[in-house]
Amino acid sequence: MRLALEEARLAAEVSDEVPIGAVVVLDGEVIARAHNQTRAQTDPTAHAELVAIRAAAQSEGSMRLVDATVYTTVEPCFMCAGALSHARVARVVWGVRDPKFGGCASLGEVLTDPRLNHQVEWSEGVCADEARELLQSFFRSKRAAKAAEPRD
Repeated sequence: MRLALEEARLAAEVSDEVPIGAVVVLDGEVIARAHNQTRAQTDPTAHAELVAIRAAAQSEGSMRLVDATVYTTVEPCFMCAGALSHARVARVVWGVRDPKFGGCASLGEVLTDPRLNHQVEWSEGVCADEARELLQSFFRSKRAAKAAEPRD
């Protein structure tokens, strides 16, 4: 999770992206890591989890990431949860829930829906305080910048 937090910091500090990072681990080795790139790529699907699983799939030469664990700083959205299920990852670990978009526990349960042909084990709360602080400070600074803008 520390590597995912590093990626989240990069997202905010280098790319002015929402600070979310993800890391894919297989057989005890990091095979991919990424952060949000939606603004940089002008792509609404360039979430940290998707960028990381794409890189991991290419690294492994397979669209299936069986036995992989994905660490992400924030609960995956419905889109990312669907991709994680399609990739057949074994486990997802996240820092904080996303009450507005979370598709794994907050607003839905994509990873464990029994109607799907693959269920993903998940756990939460790892490095939650750090992940929450990154998000809160990012959005706090965005609100402060907006408040400081001159008004017509």
